[in-house]
Amino acid sequence: GIRNLSILGRAVEYVEINQDISVNLDKIPLDDKKTYALLARGETMGVFQLGGSGMTKWLMELKPKVITDLSAMVALYRPGPMGSIPDYIDRAQHPEKIKFFDPRMKDYMQQSLGLLVYQEDVLLTAINIAGYSWLEADTFRKAMGKKIPAEMAKQKDKFISGAVEHGMEQKKADQLWALIEPFAAYGFPKAHAASYAIIAYQTAYMKANFPVEFMAAVMTAEYGDIDKIAEAIEECKKLGIVVLPPDVNKSKVGFTIEDLQNLSPEDIERALNDKSNKSLTQGIRFGLSAIKNVGVLAIESIIKAREEGVFTSLVELCSRVDNRLVNKKTLESLIKAGALDSFGGRAPQLLILDQVLEETHKRSKSKISGQVS
Repeated sequence: GIRNLSILGRAVEYVEINQDISVNLDKIPLDDKKTYALLARGETMGVFQLGGSGMTKWLMELKPKVITDLSAMVALYRPGPMGSIPDYIDRAQHPEKIKFFDPRMKDYMQQSLGLLVYQEDVLLTAINIAGYSWLEADTFRKAMGKKIPAEMAKQKDKFISGAVEHGMEQKKADQLWALIEPFAAYGFPKAHAASYAIIAYQTAYMKANFPVEFMAAVMTAEYGDIDKIAEAIEECKKLGIVVLPPDVNKSKVGFTIEDLQNLSPEDIERALNDKSNKSLTQGIRFGLSAIKNVGVLAIESIIKAREEGVFTSLVELCSRVDNRLVNKKTLESLIKAGALDSFGGRAPQLLILDQVLEETHKRSKSKISGQVS
């Protein structure tokens, strides 16, 4: 059910079609410098789990260097443990600041830099510090997850007395419980955080190394969400990627990759923005499915009619497509979105649309009944 998996699959397909490079996501290097640099710059739009503004801010501070940094951020950016993020960043950047609440924790909390990051950190603390058995630790985890007050009170007494019995001072045992209690209900198991981190890394890797293909895949997946499409176009501007306007003669259902060399100077002029990377040889052509009121069946009718040759005018378009599918509402939306700009101005086309459709209907009726003028 994760849309990002579809985006990854499509991005890999686009790279294969476009660059003849076969990307095996299970074998990509986990130490790719371009990927970590992209995350450190905060270019996280479309990256799984790391795209929110809050998470992006923390990533820019952390400047992740290894996959375990991503795993920890995924686990920490939750209501309970969020308060530990500044401390994690500080320790990641200054290893000399890593300290453990109890020396016995060093054996199993090194990856967490001495902080409660994962559910395992809590379970192993209950086992190693408070003398729980594995079965008791699992009961403890369930009690915390369900937040049953009576059960939690029992666990508190058991945990603190167990910690004291195993050599911890009462005051310190109370402090340890205070650290665990708010965290555990939201704790991510390590396997969950690692799985999320891998998908997050794979999306960031594709974006860093194949930005045009990745952004085309993101926009195709989000075609029904106008806000997401607008956000993606803004991101393309930041990345210097040219987004070409919709065009009935060139656009397909989804967003596609197009060579900029094949465009007319006017088309390039309309598409380029100040920040566009002029050295890029390819841009993303806007998909017709992202235009409001334009359904997939209407697009398929346009693409089928286009196989006979390009459209040269509004009249020709109307006479060659199926008007039951490509109706007045659809044509108005295409004109307003600029998909018919190659035929002339938008206002004049809207003005004559009714007349053109009426004439087209008359012609098709005559054709069916065998009449000739």
